Amino acid sequence: MLLRLRVSLPDRPGGLGQVAKALGALGADILQVTVLERETGRAVDDFTVSWPGSIGAAEVSERLSAVPGVRVEGVWATREVPGSAPDYDLLMHVAAEPARGFATLVDALPGLCGAEWSLALAGGAVRHASLAAPDAFDLPEPPPRPAAVDLAELRLMLLPVAAEGMHVVVARAGGPVFHRAEVERAARIVDVVAKLAART
Repeated sequence: MLLRLRVSLPDRPGGLGQVAKALGALGADILQVTVLERETGRAVDDFTVSWPGSIGAAEVSERLSAVPGVRVEGVWATREVPGSAPDYDLLMHVAAEPARGFATLVDALPGLCGAEWSLALAGGAVRHASLAAPDAFDLPEPPPRPAAVDLAELRLMLLPVAAEGMHVVVARAGGPVFHRAEVERAARIVDVVAKLAART
């Protein structure tokens, strides 16, 4: 099983090694580490790990939190395969068939963002939806800029596409609120897809 773990740790030599050692002791194979931020003496990193056996998210959090200075911000299942460059694959598909750009984007975003589903809303109606997305969705007060929102039991990323009068919504039920680095990356991808789709 592939898991993502978001960990806040002291930004000092050896800090990352302590987390890696604790994950190794739990039997995890670290496939990728992404640094999301480094500020005020702390770092926030996402670890993508291959996880054998049946250790649950609560036990992972408990064990890693035992490492001095470490806070676990979230543990959730992911389909993102490290090293596969899915964002480049997405852009290649959109460039090849720009008329389907937003449908292709919506289908790809859950895998790109460690999420369950995504959809594109225009005028309150679902214009495109990924496989696990709901048939209808009420967007709470759409923001003018890309934003992360914690709504009930869903973590949402809201990405406006002004030229289309549309919002792209990305949702995950588990894990932490989307980090600003995730929002910025997704917003750039949406902008590129919008520009490619506008050429049709």
